[in-house]
Amino acid sequence: MRGLNEYVIGQHNVKIALSVGVHNHYKRVAVSEAAAAERARLEEQQQQQQLQQQQQQQQQAQEAGISGSGGERVRSDGYMIRDISDLRLEQFGRKTTTTATSPAATSNAAEGGGDSAGHLFCETPSINDDGDANDISKPGQFGREVEDCELDKSNIVIIGPTGSGKTLVVKTLAKLIDVPIVIADATCLTQAGYVGEDVESILLKLYIESGQDIERCQKGIVYIDECDKIRKSGGNVSISRDVSGEGVQHALLKIVEGNVINVPKEPGRKNPRGDFLQIDTTDILFICGGAFAGLEKIVNRRMDSASIGFGAKMKQDTEDHRIQGKYFDNAVPKDLVDYGMIPEYVGRFPVIVATKGLDEENLIDILTVPRNSLVKQYKYLFAMNDVNFHVSRCGLMEIAKTAFSRGTGARGLRAITENVLMETMFVVPSIPNVHTVYLDAAAVRGDRKPILLKDPEMTVEKFEEMMEKCGGKPEDVDGAEFVLIEKSMEPEEFGVAA
Repeated sequence: MRGLNEYVIGQHNVKIALSVGVHNHYKRVAVSEAAAAERARLEEQQQQQQLQQQQQQQQQAQEAGISGSGGERVRSDGYMIRDISDLRLEQFGRKTTTTATSPAATSNAAEGGGDSAGHLFCETPSINDDGDANDISKPGQFGREVEDCELDKSNIVIIGPTGSGKTLVVKTLAKLIDVPIVIADATCLTQAGYVGEDVESILLKLYIESGQDIERCQKGIVYIDECDKIRKSGGNVSISRDVSGEGVQHALLKIVEGNVINVPKEPGRKNPRGDFLQIDTTDILFICGGAFAGLEKIVNRRMDSASIGFGAKMKQDTEDHRIQGKYFDNAVPKDLVDYGMIPEYVGRFPVIVATKGLDEENLIDILTVPRNSLVKQYKYLFAMNDVNFHVSRCGLMEIAKTAFSRGTGARGLRAITENVLMETMFVVPSIPNVHTVYLDAAAVRGDRKPILLKDPEMTVEKFEEMMEKCGGKPEDVDGAEFVLIEKSMEPEEFGVAA
């Protein structure tokens, strides 16, 4: 959670849901691994006990006077006894390996330099030999008494308006945890047999991301972005099949549920004679994200049905980001089904969490606070030319206001800033005596160009003081000038022939 806060502004509910979901998922994986190791240890212990019993029976038979020669012996009643080495017991474990009866016996054997008589060594160590109260391989030995059960995974759906940080949260999560994670785009997926990528290509990307380690791949995370684009088509499906919508949802069912999937090693169309990888998706966590534009209207119809009278509810403005966020928070699986997702697909994602629309204060924080904030990126770019970059508070507010009015969320911040600073980044490398680029609200609005400070003694604080004295006219300040492009390089006016 602390790591997500360094990169992502707001979206507290999504951060909590992802943190809890990933933590519980890998607790589930740890329990299954520990239980499998415990079963393997018990099986080996049982085999060693059987081997000990057979050796004891052989010794008792020899002491009883059984006679014979070579590898076969014959009792007095004519029954033939073969040597124990002929039973090929080495396929079940080493003949000289047995389990330790106590930790003290194991330590005594280790001090003696080998296996002690009567106390044999177990090759596979037991889990939590230190007697931890929370032995995850044995539910009866938890700190709390609970009934033994199998833990199911909880896949997650993230819904919210565009530019609210859905993909950024998952990308940041991938940086923070040492787990293979792949971000796939649902828009390029098609049903098997049609032009496009098959759904198995997602698992192939995860396999490559895990360093072609099949065990590590089977514990990874898959984020399917733009999953709202594979909703059912509203057209007549009897004329043509919905190969990139409902067909993709049906193809994803088996993968998301948790099965052993045959994945082609070579990308491209399936080759019936090609090699396949068998990937078990039982322990792979799936996260879906999408804008789901128009879902708020479906939730609005369900929650605020039309009525008349004194108790009637007023019509809500679904374009308001606050009201839109309220409806997204109250979304239920039935709303996603009405949107166009099939019930079988929605049922495999029990957790539905929504991002909030960003207001102007959030957008200002996004510009300055995160570790990879936009202002820090432009400061880095100008620093490569030995130039400082400064944005005034009013400039930040104007950028956030413009992005909020466009409705593009955090993605609109870069588009606005890039357009404002385009000419500045063009002329600064060719002017040697510039030491600071100053951006304020007037430059963001387009009333004038950004300001270049050339005087070595002119600091940002001094420039702002002189601006106040001059009534906000930077042209009256010595050592400062506007960004200017030569006339020969300016674009020609509309309608003038080249």
